[in-house]
Amino acid sequence: MASKPKEAAKEADAETTTEEAVEGAAPAKRKLPLKLILMAVGGLLVVGGGGFGAYKMFFGGHKEPPPAVATVKPAVFVDLPEVLVNLSNTGSERTQYLKVKIVLELADQELMQQIQPVMPRLTDTFQTYLRELRPTDLDGSAGLYRLKEELTRRVNALIAPSKVNAVLFKEIVVQ
Repeated sequence: MASKPKEAAKEADAETTTEEAVEGAAPAKRKLPLKLILMAVGGLLVVGGGGFGAYKMFFGGHKEPPPAVATVKPAVFVDLPEVLVNLSNTGSERTQYLKVKIVLELADQELMQQIQPVMPRLTDTFQTYLRELRPTDLDGSAGLYRLKEELTRRVNALIAPSKVNAVLFKEIVVQ
């Protein structure tokens, strides 16, 4: 007898557990895996789409033609005659002189043909401007930079609409 009630209790417990498992676990198993599957598929789509886009952007898709290599013309340099001028006197009794050797950097040979006829006018423009300078105007690299920019501006005004690339100093002596 004792064994019968124990077996009956075990059977009753087994039926209850199975019924609870069927009722309670079945709906939870259907919802959880469905959400998990949807999240996994969505994540794979995002990662796969990003990977495909990166592949197309960096490795695949279209072939671009190689860029055309621009031929760089070598610069043309024109030596100007040496200029020797006395600087503007600032009240001191001692006269100071400026000796400058200038080179013009041109873009091409054709511009050199345009500068040759106006060379006397260019030299006159330089001498007139340089005579008005004071020794303090040439102090430091900033003074030389301003001088270079002003001479470039004057040359470009003289040969307009053409332009020189730069005015270069070969030698500058203030004495």
